[in-house]
Amino acid sequence: MPRYWSSLALLAATPLFAYAASVDFATEVHPILAAHCMPCHSGKTPQAGLLLTNGDGAKKAIVPGKPEASLLLTRILGEGGKPVMPPTGSPLKPAEVAKIRQWITEGAVWPEMSAKSPASTWEAPIAPRKVALPAGSGHPVDLLLDQYWKRNNVTPAAPIADAQFARRAYFDVWGIPPSPQDLDAFVQSQDPDKRAKLIRTLLANNTRYADHWISFWNDMLRNDIGVAYHGERKSITSWLENALDTNKPYRQMVRELLDPGKEGPDGFLIGVNWRGDINASQTPFMQASQNTAQVFLGINLKCASCHDSFINKYRLAQAYGLAAFFSEANELELVRCDMKTGKIQKPEFLYPELAKGIDIGTTTESRRKAAAALFTHPQNGRVSRTLVNRYWQKLVGKGIVEPVDEMDNEPWNADLLDWLAVDFDEHNQDIKHLIERIMTSRAYQMPTVAPGNKIFEGPTPRRVSAEEFIDTASAVTGEWRTAASGDRAAYVRDWKLKSSPLTRALGRPIRDQVYTTRDDAPTTFQALELANGQTLTKLIHRGARRLLGQLAPPPENLYDSRPLRRGYLPFDTKLNGAQKLWLVIEDAGTYDPAKSRFGWADVEFVTKDGTVKPYNSPTKPEPMLSGGAPLADGAMRLYFNKTVEITVPPGVDRIRGRFVIDDDSTPSDIIATPRFFLFGEKPDMDQLIRVAGNAPLARPQSFEGKSAAEVTRYLFRAVLSRNPSEAEQKIAVGNAQRFDAPAVEDLLWSLLMHPEFQYLP
Repeated sequence: MPRYWSSLALLAATPLFAYAASVDFATEVHPILAAHCMPCHSGKTPQAGLLLTNGDGAKKAIVPGKPEASLLLTRILGEGGKPVMPPTGSPLKPAEVAKIRQWITEGAVWPEMSAKSPASTWEAPIAPRKVALPAGSGHPVDLLLDQYWKRNNVTPAAPIADAQFARRAYFDVWGIPPSPQDLDAFVQSQDPDKRAKLIRTLLANNTRYADHWISFWNDMLRNDIGVAYHGERKSITSWLENALDTNKPYRQMVRELLDPGKEGPDGFLIGVNWRGDINASQTPFMQASQNTAQVFLGINLKCASCHDSFINKYRLAQAYGLAAFFSEANELELVRCDMKTGKIQKPEFLYPELAKGIDIGTTTESRRKAAAALFTHPQNGRVSRTLVNRYWQKLVGKGIVEPVDEMDNEPWNADLLDWLAVDFDEHNQDIKHLIERIMTSRAYQMPTVAPGNKIFEGPTPRRVSAEEFIDTASAVTGEWRTAASGDRAAYVRDWKLKSSPLTRALGRPIRDQVYTTRDDAPTTFQALELANGQTLTKLIHRGARRLLGQLAPPPENLYDSRPLRRGYLPFDTKLNGAQKLWLVIEDAGTYDPAKSRFGWADVEFVTKDGTVKPYNSPTKPEPMLSGGAPLADGAMRLYFNKTVEITVPPGVDRIRGRFVIDDDSTPSDIIATPRFFLFGEKPDMDQLIRVAGNAPLARPQSFEGKSAAEVTRYLFRAVLSRNPSEAEQKIAVGNAQRFDAPAVEDLLWSLLMHPEFQYLP
């Protein structure tokens, strides 16, 4: 993509890393070491004498401030001809290596990792605690925070301006910025209650609310779109969409996830069932134990699923006790570090005092029902506190308890957490009520402050998510991508599409495990995708032309095979007078495209009077097996993303034949899945499937014939929610009277790179 606006792009891109916070050891580094290093470097006899369960033991492998001189990093990278560590399993991901490198560069501080510091008397409560609000009028959250700020000598800042508030609110509820028209209407309104009314209006749009928040829940519940695994996995997307769209009470969501029955969302408990030999801690019931504890209770049982935890108070027996609620067997043998112990564990909840009067039973159904009852027990205040804390962290940037998956840690304001949790319970665990309660507070509406301060003085900067980034580009330009369903496609928001290199670079996880927060730190991979990646390049290229009215409607296909995975598919297609055909083959989910073999056979033309004319293939037929039998005359081999152009003989009315998948391409390590299309005019390669329905948002008006200054003002207001400054306008417009498509493309790219877009105000 050309970059004509080099000056503006430089101004936009240079501060991008300014908000990158220091690495947090507890949430970002220690989990990497625990997962990849501690299995060998722990216990009484750690490998090579290197103990990585505490800072003292790790000192021999670390030179603070000098990552290149630190044995820990050089062995992870396999430098000096030494084997890459860990020696088995998957190597560390580039982002994980970058975290360790940054941590060492910043001094390799290894803080106390126990659930509470030795000097603390804090014990995380289980039961709900009703907190009396301080005397006075005002928002309950602010009344509680006023006392906190007085104790900490903090003078709260004034709320942000209306335009900034609207931008923050739209992103937090809908995941997109306000349109220039909606922004103007809000800013110009004189209604003193307009902020609360805006929040309620945004929350009332169930579709846009659900389209945004489903990504948060997909991350947490390990639910994904378009991911291929060598194992069993089951989607819960339809259930989750409905739960968000209808604002299902949270306790009801929890009950259905833990006791799904035959019609419920059983995919959550199924997890990812990997094929072949797996670690004992990754069996389906142990995954369920880890996931339910983490998601609903804010407890990390990953270490305790293999051995008594090094990082918190939980033991192997407790992890297995919870797992027994979700296993086929009524009791489980404890397995420590893949070694059977001979000890038997029956179902036992992490808080056994809540189990009084609950019949656990001996069947899978009864145990799941008991688990649902225990997690949603009226005296189990931990579940409400955990969710409230997650939403506070999501909306404000810093949890009341940090990290959000260590809810045994002491909150910076226990009264605030407990009041919000009880308020949530008293409003039938209504998640929209919780969001409104937080967003209407002064605390939410304060200016952002630098991250890292232990005293809460306001929200911290939050980077837009991968989905928000893509959806904003689509909303601003009107260029939405499509998702196929049968022989039709629909314009959709990004969450409904399989993740791309761009969205993965921007933090969208593959969801093979629970993700309750995302890593949004800038990376080299991210910079490369933003500068030259095909997803963003194509979206901006088409979006600029759509804005200028230069993107022609795509031609409709004459034939669409839908995805074909095995055997053959006959076709007989009317040509509607076409004199030339384009045959296009799309990859519809192949596991190994390079090993895929497919083609078409017995192809012939038919005139209106029934005369058959052979199709003269430009290549020789190749032998192929279909259904165990060889094709008599072979098949013309076809390839993904290669178009075959065919001249139609005079008088021809139809073309017929069959598309074939070679039997050798059907095994699970290949799964050839081509989708064949025929067009009577040159196809739009980005939109092969016929599209039905409207875009998720109304498309902006065409800027055909508009001045460069008008286009610039629109893009600034649509992307950044403000007008350009005089200097920015001068840089962007220059001497141009009109923008061509490449100029619009480049200006849009520059604004999307701007930290003012990528970080919420």
